[in-house]
Amino acid sequence: MTLSRRDLLKAGVFATAATALPLQRVVRAASAYDSRMAASKLPQPFTIPFATPPVARPVRTDATTDYYSFTMTTALAELVPGYRTPLLSYQGSVPGPTVKVAQGRRVVARHANLLPALHPTLKYEPWTSVHLHGSASLPQYDGYASDITRPGQYKDYVYPNVQPARTLWYHDHGVHHTAENAYHGLAAQYHLFDPNEQALPIPHGEFDVPLVLSDAVFKANGELLFTLEDESGLWGDVLLVNGRPWPVMKVKRRKYRFRVLDASISRSYRLSLDTGDPMWIIGTDGGLMPAPQQVTSFRMLSGERYEVVIDFSKYRAGQRVVLKNTSPKNNRDYPNTDRIMAFDVIADSFGTADNAIPDVLDPVSSVMALRESDAARTRTFRFHRTNGEWKVNDTTWKDIEESGYRKVSADPRRGDTEIWEFQNNSGGWFHPVHVHLVDFRVLSRNGQAPFAHELGPKDVIYLGENETVRVLVKFEGVGRYMIHCHNLVHEDHDMMTQFEVLDPNGPGDDPMGTPARLLGQAPPL
Repeated sequence: MTLSRRDLLKAGVFATAATALPLQRVVRAASAYDSRMAASKLPQPFTIPFATPPVARPVRTDATTDYYSFTMTTALAELVPGYRTPLLSYQGSVPGPTVKVAQGRRVVARHANLLPALHPTLKYEPWTSVHLHGSASLPQYDGYASDITRPGQYKDYVYPNVQPARTLWYHDHGVHHTAENAYHGLAAQYHLFDPNEQALPIPHGEFDVPLVLSDAVFKANGELLFTLEDESGLWGDVLLVNGRPWPVMKVKRRKYRFRVLDASISRSYRLSLDTGDPMWIIGTDGGLMPAPQQVTSFRMLSGERYEVVIDFSKYRAGQRVVLKNTSPKNNRDYPNTDRIMAFDVIADSFGTADNAIPDVLDPVSSVMALRESDAARTRTFRFHRTNGEWKVNDTTWKDIEESGYRKVSADPRRGDTEIWEFQNNSGGWFHPVHVHLVDFRVLSRNGQAPFAHELGPKDVIYLGENETVRVLVKFEGVGRYMIHCHNLVHEDHDMMTQFEVLDPNGPGDDPMGTPARLLGQAPPL
C-alpha cells in the first residue's frame, strides 16, 4: 500500500520524507526521535569558532546589472565533530553565499539545480523554487511555490533592487519540499544597501555581521534527522549560527551590527544577553526603523530579520557574553537550546568611525508613514487547522492548484491601502505569517500597541497563540503572490493561499509563465 503526502495528511499520520511511503514505514516513523544522536556525541556550546558565510561574486557586470551564477549541489560538512553530514547547498556553502548589492543595481541570478534525481537520504525528488524573501519581484521571479526547477534544469531570476536598504534572504520554496530543502541548507542572506543607510554612522564593513540561526537533529551516523510527527513542526536539539553549532565569536570593545535571520523551519526564539544589558533594534524585515528601539529581549520566528546593535565597549577584555534563547511557547526544547552563541571580548584596537546609534534612522519610511485612515477596506485571514489540514480562510494550496492557480483570497487594487487582520484562535501553535511582494506596518496585537521591536516595516509577523494582529499595507506591483505560514512544515502541508493585485491597465505577469529550462539549453549569462 502506498499513500501520497496529502493522503498521509488526511489520514492523520506522518512521514519522514516527502514521497509516497509504505504504510508500515510510516507507522515506524513515530519513534524517529529515538534514533537521534546521543547527547554525549554532540558538540559542547562555545567550543567551535564563529565564521561568516562567503560573499557571492558576480560572474560579470554591465552598466545596469550584476549577473550571478549559482548551482544547487549536495555537500558534506562536519557540523558535529567527527561526522560528515550530507547537505544541500548553494555553491557548496551552507548557508549559501551572501549577496551584496546597491539600490538600483539590477541582478540576474541563474540558479541551476544540479541536485541528484533523489535526495541523498530522504529519497524524494529535490525540485526547487528560489524565493528572494523581501524583494518586490515580478510574479514569475518571486519563487512561486509551484514554479519548480527539477534536477537538470535552471532558471534565471531577475531582481530590480529598487526598495530601501534591507536584509533579505533567498531560500528554497519548492512546493511540498520547502522544509526538507531549507533544513538541509538551501538558505542564505542578501543585503541591499542605499545611500541613506550607508551615510549613517551605524556599524558597517567588518562590524556589520550576518547571523543565520537554524536548528537541527542528527542521527547516530551524522545525517540530519527529518520527521514530521503530526505535521506541526520540527525542533532540533542543536542550535546553529551560520552553520556552526553554538559558536564563539571574538569581538572588539565597540558596537557591532548583527543581521539576525531566523532560518529555522519551525523554531521561534526570544533573544537576550546573559548580562541583562540592552540591545538596540535598528532594522526590521523591510529595512531601517524610523528610530532605534532599545530592548533587553525580543522574540522572532521563521523568516523574520532584525538588525541589532550590541555595544561591547562596556565589557572588559577577556569577558564572555552569551546570546541566550528563552524559548517562546510551543517549541520543543533540549538541554542547550537556551543559548545560541557566545562573544569573547578582546582588546584589539579598532577604528572609531561608524560606531554610533543615531536617534533618527529613516524618518521618511513610506511604509511607516501609512495611516489607518488611508485604508480602503479591511480583510481578515484566519490561520487554522481543520480536520488535520492547515488552512488560511478554509483554503489550502491544493485548492489553488485545482483552480488552475486562479483562486485568490484577496484582490486589492494597485495603489490601494488596506488593513489586513491575521487571526490565530489556537493555543497549540504559533504561525509566522509571510506576505510576499509588500512590506507592512504593524498596527496592533490583540488590540494593544505592537512590541517595540516591531516598529519598523515588516513582511513576516509573529502570530502567536490566540492572537490577532492587524497590519496596514499599500499595494504596488500587479499580479498574483502568496500568503502563507512560514513554519515550513505547515507551508508544505498546504497552509498557503494567494492574493492578486489588480490594475485597470491589465493583468500582471503569470507566476508560472517563465518555466525552468534544461541545462543543455542554457545560453551564456
